[in-house]
Amino acid sequence: MSVTTTAVTATPPLPEKPKRGRIKCIVWDLDNTLWDGVLLEDGDVTVRPAVVERIHELDRKGILHSVASKNDRDAAMEKLRAFGLEEMFLYPQINWNPKSDSIRHLAKALNLGLDAFAFVDDQPFELAEVAHGIPEVTCVDVLELEEALERPEFRPRFVTDESALRRGMYRSQIARDELEGEFVGTNEEFLAGLEMSFTIAPARREDLQRAEELTVRTNQLNSTGRTYSYEELDALRESPDHLLLVASLTDRFGGYGKIGLALVEKGEDAWWLRMMLMSCRVMSRGVGMVLLNHVLRLAVEAGAKVRADFVETGRNRMMQVTYAFAGFHEVARDGAHVVLEADLTAVQPPPPYVKVEIVE
Repeated sequence: MSVTTTAVTATPPLPEKPKRGRIKCIVWDLDNTLWDGVLLEDGDVTVRPAVVERIHELDRKGILHSVASKNDRDAAMEKLRAFGLEEMFLYPQINWNPKSDSIRHLAKALNLGLDAFAFVDDQPFELAEVAHGIPEVTCVDVLELEEALERPEFRPRFVTDESALRRGMYRSQIARDELEGEFVGTNEEFLAGLEMSFTIAPARREDLQRAEELTVRTNQLNSTGRTYSYEELDALRESPDHLLLVASLTDRFGGYGKIGLALVEKGEDAWWLRMMLMSCRVMSRGVGMVLLNHVLRLAVEAGAKVRADFVETGRNRMMQVTYAFAGFHEVARDGAHVVLEADLTAVQPPPPYVKVEIVE
């Protein structure tokens, strides 16, 4: 007896859709990309108006820009100043190093993941070098720039009031970092000199676009790694069983914008922190626990214990440490999903170097 077998071919998985608004920073080559010509050969280069227009348009949408160019730094910076473009680029990398190294340096300086970067160049060799060295980076031939910028990963879901201010916020951070590098004294003395003001308020409808953006952009200080849509956040904001809080921060250099979000589900006996996140921009400012401790104080007043969801994502170790410092301990675990419970006998006050304002 013969048996006929039929081969079963597995259906290949569908390609993953590009994540909307994934690109947070575009890194530009200079010669024959930002401008026509090679600076060190003729010096008389001409800026490309269409490229400059795109840079300004993306800047208004909150996408950052930098430079990775093999060039003489002084000559290139002088030319950028002459074109009125110096302020558009953060931490420009103008040197003779591999451009993949320059992009890694930028990722560290801006505290962004490598998959948040796009690299634009006219040279196939440079594009291939970056694509090989850092495959997470989106590489774009300048001849295909217009088509690339129409892709979902270059188009933020929302353009918020803070979007157009993002570059200025990073420039303020550069000024803070420079001051800190020159400061002589303790870290607490430096932080006190910043004159920080931390505001906590119930989320308003006009906050929700930025709140959704925070859940998408924040990785290292996101307790669950989950993202929430505008519509989900709006429903939670209006729910009597939930508390949705937004935190913002300012100092004498300017505003950091909305930098924190807390979502609490209020039960009779226990409050559940379903989400707690802080922007990476404030990691070094010693205010990462201010919002969390405020929630704990509210729970104490309500006579409720506090539990928190925590999901290990591989990138949010800092938030796990934050919970530990706030007195949380593990009470249950299911794989990467951990349930934590707070010790409410020693809720910590705000640090003395920051003024906290609570908006009812």
